Parts: sequence; C-alpha cells; structure tokens
Amino acid sequence: MNPLFCSFLACKFPQPNPLLSSSSSSSSSSSSLLRTTTPTPSSSTYPPFLRISANTKNDGYQKWARMVVTEKKRPVPVPVPVPVPVPPSSPLVTIFNSLDDFINNFIRLPLPPSIDPNHVLSGNFAPVDELPPTVCEVIEGSLPRCLHGGAYIRNGPNPQFYPRGPYHLFDGDGMLHSIRISQSQSHGRPVPVFCSRYVKTYKYIIEKRAGSPVIPNLFSGFRCLAGCAVAIARVLTGQFDPLNGISVANTSVAVFSGHLYALAESDLPYSVRVTADGDIETLGRCDFDGNLSASMTAHPKIDPNTGEAFAFRYSPVRPFLTYFRFDAQGKKQPDVPISSLSRPSFFHDFAISERYAIFPDIQLWMNPVEMVMRGGSPVGTDPTKVSRVGIIPRYAKDESEMRWFQVPGFNILHTINAWDEDDGDAIVMVAPNMLSIEHAFERMDLIHNSLEKVRIDLKTGTVTRQRLSQANLEFAVINPGYLGKKNRYVYSAVGAPFPKISGIVKLDILSASSTTDQECIVAKRMYEPGCYGSEPFFVAKEPENPEAEEDDGYVLSYVHNEQSGESRFLVMDAQSPDLHIVAAVKLPARVPYGFHGLFVRQCDLKMDS
Repeated sequence: MNPLFCSFLACKFPQPNPLLSSSSSSSSSSSSLLRTTTPTPSSSTYPPFLRISANTKNDGYQKWARMVVTEKKRPVPVPVPVPVPVPPSSPLVTIFNSLDDFINNFIRLPLPPSIDPNHVLSGNFAPVDELPPTVCEVIEGSLPRCLHGGAYIRNGPNPQFYPRGPYHLFDGDGMLHSIRISQSQSHGRPVPVFCSRYVKTYKYIIEKRAGSPVIPNLFSGFRCLAGCAVAIARVLTGQFDPLNGISVANTSVAVFSGHLYALAESDLPYSVRVTADGDIETLGRCDFDGNLSASMTAHPKIDPNTGEAFAFRYSPVRPFLTYFRFDAQGKKQPDVPISSLSRPSFFHDFAISERYAIFPDIQLWMNPVEMVMRGGSPVGTDPTKVSRVGIIPRYAKDESEMRWFQVPGFNILHTINAWDEDDGDAIVMVAPNMLSIEHAFERMDLIHNSLEKVRIDLKTGTVTRQRLSQANLEFAVINPGYLGKKNRYVYSAVGAPFPKISGIVKLDILSASSTTDQECIVAKRMYEPGCYGSEPFFVAKEPENPEAEEDDGYVLSYVHNEQSGESRFLVMDAQSPDLHIVAAVKLPARVPYGFHGLFVRQCDLKMDS
C-alpha cells in the first residue's frame, strides 16, 4: 500500500514479449455457507486449515438474470487502460521460487505475528474464492428505495496464493465484494445480487500465469537483502516489469468523472465497472492520457458540487509529496510538487475544504534501511518529530502559498472532513488521532484512536484542539454531500480492537463546547458477540434535495458472524438512536475483513456501463 520501492524497481529493463491474458472467474461449489475443504497439492495453493470455499450454488440466478430490466446505455468518455504486456511462464520462475523458499526457511529471522501468514490470515482474514453474481435473500426488513439500482462495493486484501514467506495484512491482492440492488421485472421488488471478484492488476495476472507468487509484496517482501536480490534478478530475467505496476489495488474504491476505480497508493488507479447483472469487471490500469506517470493516493477527495477530484502522491525520493487534481471531465491538471519537506513522510490521507487542501505530516516516515538491513517495518516512527499540518490553496499552481502549522502529537492515518471558517481565515479538520503511533503497522491491536477537532487560525497561527470522544474510533465517514463543508454528523467504526470492528457509532460533532472535551456519541449499534463488521458508509435518502436533513439516510456495512460463519449486508437507519436495522441480506459467501468501500448510485453505474 505504499510506494516505498516503486521508484527503486521502476528503472528501464527490456520489455517482455506481449502476451494476451485471460481473466479468471471460477469459484468452488459448496453445499453449505462455509465448508472447509482439503485440497490436493495440484489444485490449491492454501493449506487445508486456510482454504475456505465460497458457496456458489446459484439456483434461480439464470432465471432472474433474464428478467433484469435492460438498461439503456449512453456514450460517455471511457478511460483508456494502459496496455500491459504479460511475459510467458518461464522455468526460471521455479528456480527463483526455490531461492525464495531457501531464504524464507534459512536466512530470514523468525517472523513476528504482524507478518506471519499463519497469524495474519487466520479466521475471517483468510482469503476466499471469487464468486460470480449470486442472488441473495433479504432475511429482515426491506431495502430502501434510495438503494435500488445501485451497488455497495468494498475493497480489501485477498491473496490469490498462500505466501511462501512473510505477509502483512496490507499485502493481499485486491478483491471487490459488491452487492447490487437490481430490479426484478416480474414482481417489481429489489433483488440483491452479490459478487466477489479480484481486481485484475498486472501483479495478479503475472502470478496467475506463473501459478505462484512472483512480484514481492511491498510491506513484507523486501525485509532482507537476499530477498531484494531475488526480486531484482526476477526483473532482469523478464519475469515481471515494475514499470507496469507492482501494486495490488486493495485499499479503496472511488467514483469520479463518471468512472469507478480500485485504488492503492503504490500504483495508478485501476478502472473497474459493475455490469447490469451484478458482475465486476476490471477494465485496466489508467494513466489519464499519460498525464499520471506515478502513483496516486487511495483517498482522493471528490467535491460534491464541482465534480472535481483532488489527489496526491508521496515518494521516497524528491519531491516527497506532490499535489494534483482532476477536473470534472476527468482531465488531470499539472502537478504541484511540495519541495519544503526535508525527508520522506508517510502521507496516507488528506482533506479538502472549499478553499484549501490540508496535509497531515505525522511522526511516521518511510524507512527502507531499517526494512532491508534489519528486517523491520517499511514505515518507521520518529518520536523526536513534531507533527504538523500543511495548508495550500486548492487551485495553487506551485507551493509558494503552502503553510505549515505545528500540532504536536497529532498523528492521523485518515481524515474525516475539513471546512473553512471566518471567511477563509480559519480551517477546521476532524480526524481520529492515533495515541500509540509506534504500533501503527506492527501491533494494530494496541492502537487507540481518539477523535479530535483541530482548528487553525490562518491569521494568527493559533492551533486549538478538542477531543470529541473517548472511544476507540476509526474508519469514519460523513454524508458525502458535505465533503469540504461544515457538517454535524460522523459515523465511525468501533475498534474491537482494530483491525476488527465491533460496532458503529454516530457522533454530533457540533454539540460539544468549543473549549472543552466532550463525549459526542449520540447513537450506537454494537454487534452481537462474535460478530464484526466493516467500515460504515452513509447513503442519503434524497441526495439531490438541498432541503434534506444531513442525517436523513442509511448506514451500510458488511458484518460477519465468526460463530456461525455467516456474513450479512446491513442497512441501518442513521436517524434512530440505536441505528436500527431496516434491512439485512444474508450473503451467499463469507466476506473477509477489509478496508474501504462506497455506495455507487444507479446513475453513476449507468454512466460507466
């Protein structure tokens, strides 16, 4: 998920011969929701205790598919995927796999739990097979009308091969889990259709053809000199070309300029689409007519009023941070390099207001020497560094107007929202602050996130901070229509601890006094014992109605029951004090815990069809 070694590997090497690739869309059949199988060595890449097969029994799907209302397509500009030459399978793959096995068994130090695949891929973190479009059963309530025709899509890691060596949670191949709420022509009721598909990245295709891991994982694959040497040798022998990307597109999903993208911050976006029957297709890796030459954040900010997308990338080489944007038609605008950074920092997310872009420069920095020489984390902690926030005008042509404000101890991975006050003379940002930053990537279960509101007076330089909750909160969202504007309500996941999520809370962040810390939780839904969820997402009932209340809508999430093995899609009333469940859909397959998602409305799906 980070571009630590992308620049190191992305040097010019001989191009492999082009070879067309075929997509894979198979999954195993099962007579129950979850069934542990004992695969033969020739048919599976996972040991028996991890290989979990999805139930692909799909009675009635073909009948339903014939009843789907035919959607009228209209021409829209389509992003042109970057051509990706795929090298043929080579006997050298087997030789280098043996070298990897020798390194992992005799050279690497014993694996800590954070990169031990037997630990990381246990329970509901274990991968699942792809699942073609499958009709689901609504087992409680009814699906609200504002969801009809749209799709909820969540991204997350799902390695297609069991790792031979170290594996971090952030390393798995991206898999999209989608539930499309289609309309039945026969009885008029909404029909939920669930589908799980890999994002067909260059890395995925190369390794699918080879039948084993080939491209090293970014968070765990470079943790010794011998492993780095093998990776370079694979490049020199034509097994893969890092210029085509080595990312997994497993972090998030975004919609801008009429198209849907799967994202990870170590590569270009991958264009994907949801078909009329609920399937998910990867269209290709997009460089926006050659204007996006390097990686892009997995958290672009889309202005709900203008349709513009604002983004950035960070790098281990200068410039360490680069800001850019896309206009409403999807045309990338020129880069704005931020050269005032003295060394590479870890920038995972940022925020925008109506006037500014806001960048948190936290106490995490990219640490390649520690990773390669000592087998440590690729992201290090600097306790001597003072956290700060950088503010630059949204439409800046260069960094001359960039200003930095110290905010000691303010360490955030994700922002929630930001807005202007005092006619643009002040900025307010809301975000969860990590109180144990040293555990950010190696012991996430020890992290406590405290939700804070930070106000920066641009005239005086005064910074004020206010704690909004004592609870352990992360993966928080707002009504998307309020992005960059002053909002009242936040919907956040509750750590169980993280990376597991035990419930969802709603906060009224404007109810607290501006001078004192105050608990702002006004609604809560904690899941049943043994049940854990995903990041929530808010969907407005009437997104086009300017008079609608900010919280008039629904909160969506996947939830998995570790005792029964069943996964569900939940729709909750955002205005009720207990986030009342208005609809529950029993899913035909297990949904592993993952990262970020969103709901795509019917009109946006039609534009990208």
